[in-house]
Amino acid sequence: MISADWIVAHEAALRLSAFAAVLGALALAERAWPTRGDARPARRQLSNLGLVLLDTALLRVAFPVLAVALAVAVQARGGGVFGWLAWPPWVAGVVAFVLLDAAVYWQHRLMHRVPVLWRFHRVHHTDTRFDVSTGVRFHPGEIALSMGLKLALVAMLGAPPAAIVVFEVCLAAASLWTHADLALPPRIDRTLRRIMVTPSMHRLHHSTVVAETNSNYGFQLSLWDRVFRSYRNAPTGDERSMPIGLAEWRDPAALGLVALLLQPFRAVPTAPEARADAPRSPRRHDTHKDSPHA
Repeated sequence: MISADWIVAHEAALRLSAFAAVLGALALAERAWPTRGDARPARRQLSNLGLVLLDTALLRVAFPVLAVALAVAVQARGGGVFGWLAWPPWVAGVVAFVLLDAAVYWQHRLMHRVPVLWRFHRVHHTDTRFDVSTGVRFHPGEIALSMGLKLALVAMLGAPPAAIVVFEVCLAAASLWTHADLALPPRIDRTLRRIMVTPSMHRLHHSTVVAETNSNYGFQLSLWDRVFRSYRNAPTGDERSMPIGLAEWRDPAALGLVALLLQPFRAVPTAPEARADAPRSPRRHDTHKDSPHA
């Protein structure tokens, strides 16, 4: 039986092998059973992969102590909420997983609400196609902010290190899974949505329609969108052909790797072809009828 100590000791290998396996499997699956055909080879995929390489390098350089190492240190001194509660490790692990997933949901939602955060997060949304490579398209600035938040939560919670490893592996896999160019049979999709986010559920979040972009923020558990009233069941159009991305960022010349790195520091371009209902600013976010901010 795999022990918690073994999971922590083999953290790096587990994370890398799981990421590579899920990425490879989904890349093959979306070629074999595409929903939109967005996974066709294109330069945008090279930019997306370039971002994940830069993100990985940033984490190793700027954050010498990552979440799992911090969790080990906090647990060793009995710190954090779980150190005080002294719950059984499996109970603390499950609760920590759920709390961390809730934090990711609210972080994502704030990324859409706060203008300065949106500047970094919109790099993810300016992808005009939707495939597994979109799941790694994040600006290094957003990755740094996310890691800072995660380290603060780990220090506060004192969660079991093995639970942090499991959460990190699942979060990375979920980011790939929810962005895959796949669509499950409707009955299976409806069943899975009761627990987890599916590609069709998250694809709606990448629609150019404001009310749709500002919904379905969850990454793993679908619970949070339902509880906090940000859930939408289906797009207004056909998910197989609905426009993806942001109206102002359609020019391929503005979506290369260097341009994406500079995008948060540049003004939003004007687009004569921009649709009136396409998202332009986080100030317009959370305007759909199910939002608590409406």
